[in-house]
Amino acid sequence: MAVDEQMAISAFLYPTGYHVAAWRHPDVPADAGIDARHYIEITRIAERGKFDFIFLPDSAGIRGRDMEALSRTAVRYVAQLEPFTLMGALAVSTSRIGLTATVSSSYNEPYHVARKIASVDHMTGGRAGWNLVTSQNPEEAFNFDAQPDHDTRYARAAEFAEVVRGLWDSWEDGAFVRDKEAGLFFRPEGVVPLDYRSERFKVRGPLNMPRSPQGHPVTLQAGSSEAGKELGASSGEVIFTAQPTLQEAQAFYKDLRSRLARYGRAQDEVRVLPGVFPFVGRTRQEARDKFEQLQELIDPVVGLGLLSSELGHVDLSGFPLDGPLPPLPPSNAGQGRHKLLVDLAAREQLTLRQLSQLVDGSRGHWQPMGSASDVADELQEWYENDAADGFMIMAPALPAGLSDFVDLVVPELQRRGLFRTDYRGRTLRDHLGLARPAGRVPQ
Repeated sequence: MAVDEQMAISAFLYPTGYHVAAWRHPDVPADAGIDARHYIEITRIAERGKFDFIFLPDSAGIRGRDMEALSRTAVRYVAQLEPFTLMGALAVSTSRIGLTATVSSSYNEPYHVARKIASVDHMTGGRAGWNLVTSQNPEEAFNFDAQPDHDTRYARAAEFAEVVRGLWDSWEDGAFVRDKEAGLFFRPEGVVPLDYRSERFKVRGPLNMPRSPQGHPVTLQAGSSEAGKELGASSGEVIFTAQPTLQEAQAFYKDLRSRLARYGRAQDEVRVLPGVFPFVGRTRQEARDKFEQLQELIDPVVGLGLLSSELGHVDLSGFPLDGPLPPLPPSNAGQGRHKLLVDLAAREQLTLRQLSQLVDGSRGHWQPMGSASDVADELQEWYENDAADGFMIMAPALPAGLSDFVDLVVPELQRRGLFRTDYRGRTLRDHLGLARPAGRVPQ
């Protein structure tokens, strides 16, 4: 059984929707990625559905092999707002839902990240979180430096998270007294110097703001490789993962939770949220029709390019589409996703074309399809059978795909007592049932 008494539900907000061809759908705004009003609308939809949080993915560069297709009319979507800037607009446009964004530990510095996330936490009264990633996309490296190898990226990420947490604990709770009569802005004994020194980072601190409302904003993590699972077990509080079957989700859930004790962490300190790519209709046929409409909009070249990206940016153009997936070299990118897709192709005996068609939609995530009752049945099965503590809803097209889930599936889950009918607190930690971390004590 999952950790909490009710499932957590969040919304993954890729600008036009998670399906690779969503931007071509007639009901989807093509400029969604640079329209703050669009993000405000879909975040409010999620808040209306009482979701725990929204999740803003990000990459400091274009994705995959988009440069090779920039002249094509069906090129993959490449334009989206910088997430911290966007979170400011969402902070003043919502009141309860958590706001989380992706941050690369490979191309940022801990002080900047600690300050930005803490700022959002103060602005929202405790609704902020960050998704710690190591940047598997080599297109990002072209904007900075050579991409470090997989294990080096994860070693930096683990230390990065340690420094950020230390900066968040730069001050005791209540250290900022702001006593006008005494002329005392903060208690000097309330500062907790960090003085972090290593080969990677030299950060004195303290952070130039009080401890945030949540103590620490919530940390998300999404790696499924060995190094990724270790990082999740040591630092993650919400673990986002791609698991296409119940059995694989159960194995991941058990494995991840078995690693917590070695880092001195309890089971209730972590929530595991597999990605869900749902097609929901008032009938099963309506859901199928929505799926087929998006599939018909996929450009084959773009679809194969997406598969190439998901497999570690390998060149698949010389292989027959109706032949098997060829042997692939080891990946320096997302090793968990690479293994997931290779195993899927072998297990289902998929051709390159068939695998591409699957990836073009769900990209390896679980894809339930049907009526509200059908989808709720499947979510309940995963939740009640040690596969998930909740779910990351990856709507195929926005805003309609998210509205479908909120208006059809959420009431069914609420009727079954599986999901809240209202928020139970003010902070993201309240929503997720996560304790507020105690701060460090001055020596």
